[in-house]
Amino acid sequence: MAKHKALSEAFIPELPNYYKGKVRENYDLADGTRIIIATDRISAFDRILASIPLKGQVLTQTARFQFEQTQDICPNHVIEYPDPNVLLCRKLTILPVEIIVRGYLAGTTGTSILTLYKSGRREMYGFTLPDGMLDNEKLPEPIITPTSKAFDGGHDEPLTAEDIIEQKLLTKEQWETISFYALKLFARGQEIATSRGLILADTKYEFGTDEAGNIVLADEIHTPDSSRYWFADSYEAGKRPVSFDKDFVRNWVVERCDPYKDDIPEIPEDVIDATTKVYIQAYEKITDRKFEAGDAATDPLQRIRENLKRFF
Repeated sequence: MAKHKALSEAFIPELPNYYKGKVRENYDLADGTRIIIATDRISAFDRILASIPLKGQVLTQTARFQFEQTQDICPNHVIEYPDPNVLLCRKLTILPVEIIVRGYLAGTTGTSILTLYKSGRREMYGFTLPDGMLDNEKLPEPIITPTSKAFDGGHDEPLTAEDIIEQKLLTKEQWETISFYALKLFARGQEIATSRGLILADTKYEFGTDEAGNIVLADEIHTPDSSRYWFADSYEAGKRPVSFDKDFVRNWVVERCDPYKDDIPEIPEDVIDATTKVYIQAYEKITDRKFEAGDAATDPLQRIRENLKRFF
């Protein structure tokens, strides 16, 4: 495959109300819609490590496929895709609870059920798990493990349904609607994954409300960045299944420095290229479609500017 230039920045001065996130760059238009440009930046350890060519396009197009496959279940924020890296969407008020649905006893973070289980906890998120479960074992049924959404850079905290309603993070009706949507979306995601020889082990969803107060699915859905996928033929409870190994960059950095304190050394091209290949493999496996990378000779920011000219 021809070498593509990475989209490290997506600043377009002609567009209004610019906001730069870790990976995505946003513009709020006067009509109440939002332009979201997915760059190729890869973030870990609370900093940007590198840019991975085509990563933003892969994530945007994977989410597009999944939004289209689930639009009969719940409303989403999508209006259109003016460019392979760009989403035009409805601007929402994002709700302060991150919804994680888990079908397996898995995870590595402090709030994951496997971490909590291994520390001796059996009651978590309002559920009680039995003794004697193996790492990555399938749960009796999928569960929702919500966390508080730390907007101020703080840490997410585990919540129960009762906490959410008592703390007035969501109304009872909002929680019931979101729970219904999340479990239905996860079931559809698992169904699609199974048909591709994959297991969707867990995923996260972000919901917001529109001006009328309706609950709408936002952000991304069932992408390799927001979800844990395993190859079904490698799965065995108690063992570590094979997944899309996108952590080449993260692992390379950890082996060479303390990424929370030290300067990040320059990451070699072969590590970057290997990560691009894994993202493309993930898109093709999840969607069962051939990835269309576009013309490598075209600068991605130039192409995006051209495709967004009507919004200037």
